[in-house]
Amino acid sequence: MNKTLPMLSIALAFALSAMALVSAQEKEKEKTPAAAAKTAVPVNPMALKVQVMIGRYQGEKKVAGMPYTLTVVNTGPGSHATLRMGAKIPVVMMMMANVPKDAPAGGPVQYQDVGTNIDCFTTEVDNGRYMVTITVDDSSVYPDEQGASKGNPSFRSFRATNALILRNGETGQFTAATDKVTGETVKVDVTLTVMK
Repeated sequence: MNKTLPMLSIALAFALSAMALVSAQEKEKEKTPAAAAKTAVPVNPMALKVQVMIGRYQGEKKVAGMPYTLTVVNTGPGSHATLRMGAKIPVVMMMMANVPKDAPAGGPVQYQDVGTNIDCFTTEVDNGRYMVTITVDDSSVYPDEQGASKGNPSFRSFRATNALILRNGETGQFTAATDKVTGETVKVDVTLTVMK
């Protein structure tokens, strides 16, 4: 009997320790979703309206302005929207020197893409401020009097990537650059609006 009592005490202590360990693990599992919810980054699923204005200026005079609007649903860091708008312009290639008499007039035609591509990413920096990262890729045909050579169109292109930090209703200048051929200055302004 004397040997049995210490063995029972050890077995009972072992069983109680095992039950306490299982109970502690179950309580930890119950806490995990709540703890994860507290540590998760809150996502504010609101929409942000981003207006991109591409303006062309001769000196201080605005000669053209093209507005583009993207809506970005703020689902967390790196929320984004894209815009693709353009056309294909036919360009007649050079003719061969010895053209057969029955060949159609003009040379083969290739198509050149022109238009505007915008990629916009938004991230909430802190309460009420957003980092707006934009890539603008814009191409167009020069007007006939500027850059055309022997009846063939000439093309201009503009590409920029930058980031701005804006609040609701703020406008910031994204970039500005001057065209070497025409002397026009291209200015890109970005306006952020939080949609409720």
